[in-house]
Amino acid sequence: MANDAHFRKLERMYLGAPINQWYRPALSISEGSAEVSIAVRPEFFHAANAVHGSVYFKLLDDSAFFAANSLVEDVFVLTTSFNVYLTRPVTSGRMVARGRVVHRSARVILAESEVFDDAGRVVGRGSGAFMPGRTALTEEIGYR
Repeated sequence: MANDAHFRKLERMYLGAPINQWYRPALSISEGSAEVSIAVRPEFFHAANAVHGSVYFKLLDDSAFFAANSLVEDVFVLTTSFNVYLTRPVTSGRMVARGRVVHRSARVILAESEVFDDAGRVVGRGSGAFMPGRTALTEEIGYR
């Protein structure tokens, strides 16, 4: 498939981003969907010893973002808004977020995502609006 090359380049770009050297996530992209997973580490905890909401946001936004960018092959998309619902605390294991595009128009892509714990329970939900930006997908930004 022609899009497979695009998906793999997006995955390499994501994994090469400096912030992901700290989070150490995994990413898998297909057309209109993406899955991001991360091993829970104590460094992600707030004072009550559970994963901080910022980690939920990262997983939800990243999976929805790459679901959206899977449909745009020339430029980096931008998150223009994102809503997050945290429904259950996580203290160990692995968190997996699955995002999917639910609507696409000429200017806006809407995507939703859910994050799951090791037991398969939904621990958070999110939805966002994305639009094509001005940054070209090039080797300079890690799109190789």
